[in-house]
Amino acid sequence: MEVGSLLKARGIPFGGIPGRVHSIRGTFSSYLELTKPRITALVVASAAAGFLLGAASFDFALFVQAMAGVALVASGTSAMNQVLERDVDALMVRTRARPLPAGRLATPPAAVVSGVLAGAGIVWLWLAVNPVTAGLALATFISYDFVYTPLKRVHSLSTVVGAVPGALPILGGWTAATGQFGPGGWALFAILFVWQLPHFLALAWLLRDDYEAAGLRMLSVGDFEGRQTRRQALLYALTLVPVSLLPSVLGLTGIVYFAVALVLGAGFTWTAFRFARAATPANARGLFRASILYLPLLMAVLVLDKL
Repeated sequence: MEVGSLLKARGIPFGGIPGRVHSIRGTFSSYLELTKPRITALVVASAAAGFLLGAASFDFALFVQAMAGVALVASGTSAMNQVLERDVDALMVRTRARPLPAGRLATPPAAVVSGVLAGAGIVWLWLAVNPVTAGLALATFISYDFVYTPLKRVHSLSTVVGAVPGALPILGGWTAATGQFGPGGWALFAILFVWQLPHFLALAWLLRDDYEAAGLRMLSVGDFEGRQTRRQALLYALTLVPVSLLPSVLGLTGIVYFAVALVLGAGFTWTAFRFARAATPANARGLFRASILYLPLLMAVLVLDKL
């Protein structure tokens, strides 16, 4: 019997299955997009660096369990952010094609999925890793989605507040390996906290029209000549130099990391200085790109020097 006849005999219209498969794939793809896989990968990489730097000896099973939990919480956090900001996303050019504002997903199931992912990750970390790391994951979820996200509509201080949940994953990686906080973990947290500020200020300057259209109170909105934005970006870049040296000061790494951190910090500060001198799109993009190069290089040298 031909395929078409066989399907009809079973009550399935010929050509119906491919359509359903396409629909299932499309829905899965939309839910995957809701979790922001790139951001999740960066969060997991950050936590992995914290784990490797905190571990006295490498426990592969514990590492995998910790990263799985972190990935779940990061996915749920990003998904909940899109649920809460679906109206804002619809007003911005770079986000209006996301699943919720584009109408590819409904809000209630998206909210349920985000909650389930984050909740499962927190429970997993509690049971398979330790309560300290689970608590940090919960703090990340709450502070990002229910403090930072609504604050963006109210005050430009949201950028600083948002840097806290952005820096917690590396501390979570540290506590996953050690079971406790420590000076080394807080030093890693400080590096990520400060790094995020010039990184995001450069991006906020480039996207200031989008943010203004969406009614978000970013520092760059209304800062027509960019004076406050570029000055703060330079200030944080300068602050990052001594902060990045803390791992060596604390004995976590040696002279190799210390020297590389100084060189990377000088290069990063130079791009911030250029942006501070002239708030042009080219200089803002230069600072943003430099921030993207700076962090993985610094983290790689941190881990390698420690090992």
